[in-house]
Amino acid sequence: MNLVTKVSSGILLGLVWGSVVMAAPDIEAGKQRAAMCFNCHGAGGNSQNPNVPSLAGQKPAYLANQLRAFREGTRTNGMMQNMAGGLSNEEINNIAAFLASLPSKSAGGESALAKKGQSKVTLCFGCHGSGAKGMGVTPKLAGQHPAYLQRQLAAFKDGSRKNGPMRGIANMLSDDDIIAVTEYLGSLQ
Repeated sequence: MNLVTKVSSGILLGLVWGSVVMAAPDIEAGKQRAAMCFNCHGAGGNSQNPNVPSLAGQKPAYLANQLRAFREGTRTNGMMQNMAGGLSNEEINNIAAFLASLPSKSAGGESALAKKGQSKVTLCFGCHGSGAKGMGVTPKLAGQHPAYLQRQLAAFKDGSRKNGPMRGIANMLSDDDIIAVTEYLGSLQ
């Protein structure tokens, strides 16, 4: 093979492979597979259980990364590891795209504590975006149940949930700060 043929073949294979790898998620297929999620995460992905996160409106990259982490065992939760264990990358991408397309609701927050947390939450916006609506692989915190967020911050703080930057942030917050910040985040949409 001459150089031109090799380069042309490489480009052609790259284009074909790239179109397969970069195929757009199938939201309808994601809707079918995500039906199982609503048993715990609430109708339409808006959890009514303060200990279970809402998934509606979450960033697709974040959802996909978390499902892969549960599938691979790098994030532990028996139920979630079981649910994600048999999912392919394509199914994960489809589910994430569907859940991201759903409208989210505010979980609410105790107003006096939320007001106190408002002044402390700006630190979150650097990674989680303006209004804590998420950015790329960082989750949307706005509207999540305060109790769920408190558990996650405690897990970052004690090291049982791994993420270097979040461990540092969580360790800078007192228990009272965590309560106030999570109440404020829960009050957002």
